[in-house]
Amino acid sequence: MREKYFESSPLELNHIVFLGRTWDEYLLMFNLSKDELIGRRILDCPGGACSFTATANKYGIKAFSVDSAYYNTPEELEKKGLQDIEYIISMLDKIKEKCKWNYFKSMDELRRERITALNQCIQDMKESKGYRYLPAILPVLPCKDKSFDMTLSAHLLFMYADQLDYNFHLQTIQEMIRVTRDEIRIFQTTDMNGNKYLYLDEIIDWLRTKGMKVDEVKVPYEFHRNANTMLRIICR
Repeated sequence: MREKYFESSPLELNHIVFLGRTWDEYLLMFNLSKDELIGRRILDCPGGACSFTATANKYGIKAFSVDSAYYNTPEELEKKGLQDIEYIISMLDKIKEKCKWNYFKSMDELRRERITALNQCIQDMKESKGYRYLPAILPVLPCKDKSFDMTLSAHLLFMYADQLDYNFHLQTIQEMIRVTRDEIRIFQTTDMNGNKYLYLDEIIDWLRTKGMKVDEVKVPYEFHRNANTMLRIICR
């Protein structure tokens, strides 16, 4: 889960669910391998409390994260992240049947992985002095044109269809295209209820009129039921 960008005061921590996924989850969500990423500049947008950027840089991959949460200090985010993990666990406990328990075998395992992602993210923020973590409010990115080879975006677009309107989706994807040289991958293509995003076909058609090659691709990751596809946009 990510920043609620529609809030009137988006930088306040009480308007953010600061939750993260691990490097291993990212590889599955986006159907990637480490070798595909070596030597490339990657943007994680929005990055939240995910450990992708931290782990990627340990492998020599030039990865950066952007999120409005990064206007806050690592200490504030660490405290908020731990609170939000417990909040999300308590909510998921009420809707276990809407999740698939293949990757995570139990709530305890899910909690451990979320804490691992948060700890690695916060540690990297502190060690890099925030260099790799760029504060921004979508749909505007503080990046130069074509400054990344690939942009990854998870658990924001399409997922929050009831809160983020069609124009926000178009503007955000257009901004991602502006800063990306090669390709964009967006996970998931379903909303919070596991239904296909209502305007996905319209967005695909719009992208194709812009000369993009676009495919909806099934991936080897599914935690929320039916959330097992990503949108792949070739920008070249």
